[in-house]
Amino acid sequence: MFWKCLRGMVPHKMAKGAAALDKLKVFEGVPFPYDQKKRMVIPDALRTLRLKSHRNFCSLGDLAAITGWTKGGIVATLEEKRKVKSAAFYAAKSAKADAKAKAAGDKTVAAFNTELAKLGY
Repeated sequence: MFWKCLRGMVPHKMAKGAAALDKLKVFEGVPFPYDQKKRMVIPDALRTLRLKSHRNFCSLGDLAAITGWTKGGIVATLEEKRKVKSAAFYAAKSAKADAKAKAAGDKTVAAFNTELAKLGY
């Protein structure tokens, strides 16, 4: 559905439009190689900043559900599992960073840190 909407916005009958559509990948949910990547928020693309308050809008998921898409529940379940897994990873990562900072500030390693600082580390 998203692909067809985007195709209507791109000159798909010309070579550059066809090449652009060939490079496009569309997925339901977050597939394997991309669920391991860091997610980023692009502030310039946020709906609150880009759309005027009096404009109407709809989300692609709502539009798809109205037209007969039945996989929304599966995608929501997988997204919840991903969020739980991500929260556990972040907790472990922050605990490791805190332990590393605490170990670096320990007085027993201060002599080693001064020696390493002389060598440029």
